[in-house]
Amino acid sequence: MSIGLTGIVPANAASGQSALAALEKLQVKGKAPKTGYERSLFSDGWGDIGGCDVRNFILKRDLKSVTLRADCKVDTGVLIDPYTRKTIRFKYGVGTSSAVQIDHVVALSDAWQKGAQQIGASKRYALYNDPLNLLAVDGPTNASKGDSDASAWLPPNKAYRCAYVARQVAVKLKYKIWVIEAEKAAIKRVLTSCPTQKLPTH
Repeated sequence: MSIGLTGIVPANAASGQSALAALEKLQVKGKAPKTGYERSLFSDGWGDIGGCDVRNFILKRDLKSVTLRADCKVDTGVLIDPYTRKTIRFKYGVGTSSAVQIDHVVALSDAWQKGAQQIGASKRYALYNDPLNLLAVDGPTNASKGDSDASAWLPPNKAYRCAYVARQVAVKLKYKIWVIEAEKAAIKRVLTSCPTQKLPTH
């Protein structure tokens, strides 16, 4: 399925809106059971943006010094990983591509347990493929995050934590995903240290 870029811009993430203020707009509820969760209930693979699959769209967006293969795949590039500040030299191929993974900033199973069961298949598909919810990051660090929310995991790079939780707030606001009490408290602690942090708008 192809995704038009106009369909992935969060209309409610108005320019200039602070993440701290937006946090107060999120519902606070308990976590629902993970029962029934399957990744395929969001998407059976990457969607398409402008003729390229979403994974390669994100790699092109987030990596520097990118070279492309003829089939629109990113062949090489350099990632300054936001989660660790490590410099990773990406090379497409078996055994090398996994050094850089595409993280769902709001993990899919976390979203499932906090409202995504009710938003419908088309919105779950959009959530899976929305560049607002996607970042190219260090593979092992992404694996260590798993499906944790902000109460259980934050990027080791403390300088990126404000931007990270602001992105989570923007995604959850856009898709009507709620937060649990501990998660809201963790996000608030981070954003209190950077009260002028804005919501990402694209």
